[in-house]
Amino acid sequence: MRGVTGRLMLLDTASLYFRAYFGVPDSVKAPDGTPVNAVRGLLDFIDRLVKDHRPDHLVACMDADWRPGWRVDLIPSYKAHRVAEVHEGGPDEEEVPDTLSPQVPVIEAVLDAIGIARVGVEGYEADDVIGTFTARAGGPVDIVTGDRDLYQLVDDARGVRVLYPLKGVGTLQLTDEAWLREKYGVDGSGYADLALLRGDPSDGLPGVPGIGEKTAAKLLAEFGDLDGIMAAVDDPGAKLTPSQRKRLEEARPYVAVAPTVVRVAPDVPLPDVDTTLPRAPRDPAGLEGLSARWGLGGSLQRLLTTLSSSS
Repeated sequence: MRGVTGRLMLLDTASLYFRAYFGVPDSVKAPDGTPVNAVRGLLDFIDRLVKDHRPDHLVACMDADWRPGWRVDLIPSYKAHRVAEVHEGGPDEEEVPDTLSPQVPVIEAVLDAIGIARVGVEGYEADDVIGTFTARAGGPVDIVTGDRDLYQLVDDARGVRVLYPLKGVGTLQLTDEAWLREKYGVDGSGYADLALLRGDPSDGLPGVPGIGEKTAAKLLAEFGDLDGIMAAVDDPGAKLTPSQRKRLEEARPYVAVAPTVVRVAPDVPLPDVDTTLPRAPRDPAGLEGLSARWGLGGSLQRLLTTLSSSS
């Protein structure tokens, strides 16, 4: 990662192309009739993001492994309900709509031809790549994601915020610490503890039975963090109800491993990539061929125009 000191925008790419797929009609097709709604929708998203937020650096972060074995070893239910096919010795296959899967290689080829840095690291999720880029950034960071898990990275002091799409990417929720405190009663660093206590059915995280979001927030306000809460379980004088103490005690095995699963990795071995926002395509001829083959039309041209006028 070369000297990133300006504004860095990190895209949770799968989150965005899933939203594009479901937000753009599948009647948007290539000349041969293949749906390209996710491809064109993502290009439109990136165009709007660059126009509105003017990043100096842009990285499309990818899931090289959407369900890493090291997380599953600790919590076997992690994302288990999303597995379409188990592969011995390799990443399990995620359940993805039939007409979306063929669009992903097209998205990757188009991003590469444009020259937008695209980073996925074997054994890690896009969240981990985002976490590591954020940890190493020397300037402000905008994380664009529809995944609330990344709220844990919000840090006002470092200028790290999450841009959460509410409708397309034209309407974004700018998530900073003030918003988190109002909504959840925690700051960025406390969000991961809140999430693991509360649990998250969409990720297959059981949480601590009987400890919902409001109770988790109250416990964190009272005891500071997860370690403080678990220390209180051992302190007869701590302000815990008998049922809370019992439930937390019974959940010790889960609480011992959940932080490693829930918290994004800050130390992924990132490749050396140029994250600078491209002003012109890296491979103009290749991009022209992709545009003709897949009928990318105005979506691609608008993005290229926006990139060429960025400063």
